[in-house]
Amino acid sequence: MNTPPPLTDRAALKRQRARAAAGTPALFLHDAALDEVQDRLAMVNKSFTAPGIVTGWPAPWAGAFPNAHIVADDDTLALDPGAYDLIIHALCLHWANDPVGQLIQSRRALRPDGLFLCVTLGGTTLHQLRACLAEAEAEVTGGLSPRIAPMGELRDMGGLLQRAGLTLPVADVSPLTASYADAFALMRDLRAMGEGNAMQARPRHVTRPSILRRASEIYTQRLAGPDGRIPATYDLICLTGWSPDPSQPQPLRPGSASARLADALRTDETKLSD
Repeated sequence: MNTPPPLTDRAALKRQRARAAAGTPALFLHDAALDEVQDRLAMVNKSFTAPGIVTGWPAPWAGAFPNAHIVADDDTLALDPGAYDLIIHALCLHWANDPVGQLIQSRRALRPDGLFLCVTLGGTTLHQLRACLAEAEAEVTGGLSPRIAPMGELRDMGGLLQRAGLTLPVADVSPLTASYADAFALMRDLRAMGEGNAMQARPRHVTRPSILRRASEIYTQRLAGPDGRIPATYDLICLTGWSPDPSQPQPLRPGSASARLADALRTDETKLSD
């Protein structure tokens, strides 16, 4: 069986993160993801004493979880099997070459009834920039190049939890909109996040300045608000699931109900014709 080519150039991604970290990194998305994680943990009636965190940016997560074991988001995660009661996959699953594999490794690292909690980019993230770059490149060169990584949809991301063997799966999205002076300010911010183009199939030559100028013009003409600033969408997809344990609620066997739904609703039951 042929192995599909990797989506992400991991070496390029690490270089981008290192360059961002050497300057003044823009970590507001990690701050938003951290807020999402803490909100969800506050709703869980359980304390966690052995957390593990998977992330490409340890600093903001180490400050919030000082006793956590933090590992890089490599293809093979440095997590010991059954060692953790909480795994947080922190804003890096969108770069994974094998997202299901990342979740399976996380589930194996959990103790029974341990919680897996992931925040990642997906959905309509950067759809404005994607569309403007595509239109500009088509105008200037007559072709298209992969410039923004494809983003998983909410329904697909939720299905990964079940494929990985996690129970009680939940997937939801928290949209976040930032505003920028222009497309060049947005692209500078993406570089400061370490979130530039690290796709394996990306163009290996410098993008023509004419393409970037035209993309910025289209972005401003189509989407700028009354103040002249442009919006950029980031969809934070949140995934939660539990490692299997007999103590968890189990679905009833079909036909095993001991009460009628019509009685609970205080209504008459209408039989359907065959």
